[in-house]
Amino acid sequence: MSGVVVVGTQWGDEGKGKITDFLAAKADMIVRFQGGNNAGHTIKFDGKKFALHLIPSGIFRKDAKNILANGMVINPKAFFEELSMLQEQGVTDFQLFVSDRAHIILPYHIALDQMLESMKEQSKKVGTTNKGIGPCYTDKAMRIGIRVIDFINEERFFQKLKQNVEYHNKVLTAFNFQTFDAVEIFDEYKSYAKKMAPYVANTSKMINDAFHANKDVLFEGAQGALLCLDHGTYPYVTSSSPTASSVPLNTGISPQKITDIVGVTKAYSTRVGSGFFATNFDDEVANTIRVKGNEFGTTTGRPRRIGWLDLVILKHTVNISGLTGLSVMLLDVLSGLNELKICTSYTLDGKEIDEVPASIEDYERCTPNYETLPGFKEDITNVTSFEQLPREAKNYLKRIEELLGIPIVIFSVGPDRTQTIVLKEMM
Repeated sequence: MSGVVVVGTQWGDEGKGKITDFLAAKADMIVRFQGGNNAGHTIKFDGKKFALHLIPSGIFRKDAKNILANGMVINPKAFFEELSMLQEQGVTDFQLFVSDRAHIILPYHIALDQMLESMKEQSKKVGTTNKGIGPCYTDKAMRIGIRVIDFINEERFFQKLKQNVEYHNKVLTAFNFQTFDAVEIFDEYKSYAKKMAPYVANTSKMINDAFHANKDVLFEGAQGALLCLDHGTYPYVTSSSPTASSVPLNTGISPQKITDIVGVTKAYSTRVGSGFFATNFDDEVANTIRVKGNEFGTTTGRPRRIGWLDLVILKHTVNISGLTGLSVMLLDVLSGLNELKICTSYTLDGKEIDEVPASIEDYERCTPNYETLPGFKEDITNVTSFEQLPREAKNYLKRIEELLGIPIVIFSVGPDRTQTIVLKEMM
């Protein structure tokens, strides 16, 4: 039995989808534990490319059970659009379950998301994807949310929907924004509810039953640890916690079930959207990395900002998620660079620090301190072991291990499943 959590170590887009897909080959169950369709995972294999937003990366493994857990917020329309996309590409043999306790995103959530973001000054915008994620989690916290178990019961769904539309319309009207008709939403969404009903289950019980049967369970988060609502770079964060610490609450299991926590990082850093990014740089080298690494958002298409690897952030993630190992992605993208930099600390108001400040205003005054290592020129996309790497690439990975105090368990030299080198088996 194993319970392995895959965690993004920065702001998302680290390559979690590929690692989850890779590890899913040995998993009996793959569980997505938070977020909604604001997340994007790109998976490539057999010459095909799949962009997933809601559905777990294990959907391509027909013998594995895939779960959308209670910590998620689910847009039914997006859910079925994604299923249709997969089926059109020949992915039809799968096992998929939706938690009866997950919350449902409805059209007024998306409008509220757009309204709130449009009201902020340009410099204060969070960079939301306008998918309704935050407002849906707000309803959950306010105890007025519509859960999946309510959604698939027509009478309860309509009653709760009427109350929510009445309440949210008052807010939308106050700011001269579009309002909604409960009957119109109900007439459209009741068909989604009927289609969703066969997928609905008590997923907490399913996961616990799997552990009791000595099965291997893989937990997949969205975004990255620095977007955690509690421990991220607030307010430039998401509306849930992508950390391993949130898995028990968001799936309904005991923390004791977790055996390994794999942090996923690129060999460099990226960030999409707003928010301070200490190691960000924008020059010819950054553009080379962006193009070579295809650094454009899966959900938005926005070009990602490029930075050197930030060990202050990675140490923060080690602490808040309890990482037991690290997976370094896209090492091949750094091939051809003369030098590689690692941020080892910050300077804040003349003082060297090795932590992420709680105040965003303090964080924005931080400047990175770098350790510089020689780069490597060789093409490493056909490497199949650590020993085959150029000396400089080996030294880069070894230095990351030394500074973090945890082992690198996986590294990747390309987008395909076969370009993933495992240094420690977890399942």
